[in-house]
Amino acid sequence: MQQYNSLQLARAQHAWLTIGSFDGLHAGHQQIIKELTAGAHAQGAPAVVLTFDPHPAEVLRGPLKDYYLYEPDEKAELFAGLGVDMLISHPFDDQVRNTSARQFIEQVHSRLDIDKLWIGHDFALGHDREGNFDTLRRFGAELGFSVHQMPPVRVDGQVVSSTLIRTALAAGDVSLAERLLGRRYTLAGTVTSGAQRGRTIGIPTANLKVPERRLVPASGVYVTWAWLGGQRLPSVTNIGLRPTFEDGTLAPVVETHILDYAGDEFYDQPLKLEFVSRLRGEQKFAGVDALLAQIRIDIEQARATLT
Repeated sequence: MQQYNSLQLARAQHAWLTIGSFDGLHAGHQQIIKELTAGAHAQGAPAVVLTFDPHPAEVLRGPLKDYYLYEPDEKAELFAGLGVDMLISHPFDDQVRNTSARQFIEQVHSRLDIDKLWIGHDFALGHDREGNFDTLRRFGAELGFSVHQMPPVRVDGQVVSSTLIRTALAAGDVSLAERLLGRRYTLAGTVTSGAQRGRTIGIPTANLKVPERRLVPASGVYVTWAWLGGQRLPSVTNIGLRPTFEDGTLAPVVETHILDYAGDEFYDQPLKLEFVSRLRGEQKFAGVDALLAQIRIDIEQARATLT
């Protein structure tokens, strides 16, 4: 897959194109990409995705914490897996924000020679979102491309959206998030050293440092798969402030205990967590012994789930 970090660097002929933020690349987004790539490849045309970084919401509202569902490199890997031929991650700024729909589409068409434009059911672009389906069809008739609008995808009777996924994760419902995403939610980052209390009580953990803008699920204990050193390993992950220790932690900590893992040289290593289910909310225990007893129960429940 070809990748460009600006529209001005890209060039294509007879492109089948879709445009959007694609935060989460959820089940609805995937339906668009699958039909786009299948149709484009059947015609010998390139399947092209034009997305934006940062997310337009960040330009409109300012820096965002606990918002992004994926980082650009993670999304790129997902797009490649769906058969996309060209991915353009165009910088979104005030200039783009204030560009009219016509001007933006003309810029895109001059670079990509659009044959077909695929959009979602609620898509609009340009200043004041003036570039809706009807407007884009009119532009397409003038410039020589067709516009195909996909109907919404529903899960459990609800229209799939990134907002709905964020709401599910904020409530700790990683199972619903999985159904909406069409895959398990993941967090990726680097292992950092923590207070090392887990090691002193016989439950060593890997602390995961994730970008501030990434959405971390609600505080609680989760069954997870941990990807470390090319291996997928069973694990239990705690997210929260560790109230039993009352150490003044102000921001949630993501710490993972990898089941039956003999190694301990994982500091500064990349780690990805794949969330399977939530076991319980975060609790404050009377002491370390009570905490240990519950952790052992959590471990056995996780082992049973992953087996």
